[in-house]
Amino acid sequence: MQIQRIDPERPGRLLPALHDAFVAAYAGQPGPLWSRRRFEVDVTRGFPGAEVEAHVAVDGDEVIGGTMLAFPVHENLHLGRLAVLVVRPERQRAGVGSALLAHAVERVRARGRRLVLSETQAGSDGARFASARGFTLSLGEARRVLDLRAADWDGLRRMLPEPAGYRVERWLGPAEPGLLPDLATLLGGMNDAPRGEGVEESRFPLDSVRFAEERIGLAGETVYSVLARRISDGAPAGFSRIFISPDVPGGWAAQADTAVLAGHRGHRLGLLMKLTNLFWLRESEPGVKRVITWNARSNTHMLAINEAMGFELLDEWNDWRLDV
Repeated sequence: MQIQRIDPERPGRLLPALHDAFVAAYAGQPGPLWSRRRFEVDVTRGFPGAEVEAHVAVDGDEVIGGTMLAFPVHENLHLGRLAVLVVRPERQRAGVGSALLAHAVERVRARGRRLVLSETQAGSDGARFASARGFTLSLGEARRVLDLRAADWDGLRRMLPEPAGYRVERWLGPAEPGLLPDLATLLGGMNDAPRGEGVEESRFPLDSVRFAEERIGLAGETVYSVLARRISDGAPAGFSRIFISPDVPGGWAAQADTAVLAGHRGHRLGLLMKLTNLFWLRESEPGVKRVITWNARSNTHMLAINEAMGFELLDEWNDWRLDV
């Protein structure tokens, strides 16, 4: 077995083979999987605000597993995120995962970093693997799902608030250039969400925000976005987004970031934006059956909003940390 890096300029067959191994490893997991097109964009172009390395374990001509590492470039320069570590099911329990982890740790050290972060489904083989290799728990997360076919739409409409002094704007697809400064400001509100020990606040320079919007088109995604704005001075107050990936089967959509800046809280803007976007999605995307969302289990405010909307628990996940 050899471990080799995928060249982002010439990924060849290794990149689709790594995605195939990823799909095979998570085949029994509930919920949508990472789409191939998004996976390929992440490996070849990187994450917003982070450089990405992907490596594969090759046995003969077969890719039997691999990793994806992300290295933040604006903050958190002491850590690397192990976004993917997978081994094909038929090749598990033969030391491949341990070899891939050891290689990933060496790559983190080679970058001059001292902390590895990763995540697994709670109670899974991955969780047991992480615990056995010295990782410690950092943060608990949960995925919740809203079944649009069973949602109480009349009840949801009665829940729709009408905050005085604010208006809601919406757009489909990547944000126009004129909206990027507002998005950069609003993304800063995500720093109020719980994060693991030793993780610094994220920074959102305009170039990273612009790249994040470009990636939407590169990945072929459909994105529904709403923004709350104070009427008196036009100040952006909050935003919420829902993503749809065209090559993810099962009628899934993903509720992504929702944030309200501190100076605008107390007006129920989070609920207003999420419901406004959900109604828009339902009208525009009859093929969408379910919306999935992630939250830290300690984020009681957002959990209360989601549960009031009818989101139900799908599964729980753990964030892990390893000092290297």
